Amino acid sequence: MKKSRYREPQIINILKEVEAGRLVKEVCREYSISDATYNWKAKYDGMDASDIKQLKDLEEENRRLNRCFLTSAWTTEFSRILLKKSGKPNGSP
Repeated sequence: MKKSRYREPQIINILKEVEAGRLVKEVCREYSISDATYNWKAKYDGMDASDIKQLKDLEEENRRLNRCFLTSAWTTEFSRILLKKSGKPNGSP
């Protein structure tokens, strides 16, 4: 996924400008963003700085847990393949 050139606090400020009554097209033109980019609203609407930090922390924890799960799943599958090749039934020492 392409990295945004705007940080989350900047995105929040841009969204707040529209909430304050400015036109979306006007704000998009000022910040040189497309209307499609303005879809940030779906992700960041109603957030403040502390909410963003919490979101980032949760996203990082999710990445870490996914890596742990994938490592565990890979290890389990690898062990199963080794047991199958050795001819030992599952659960045998």
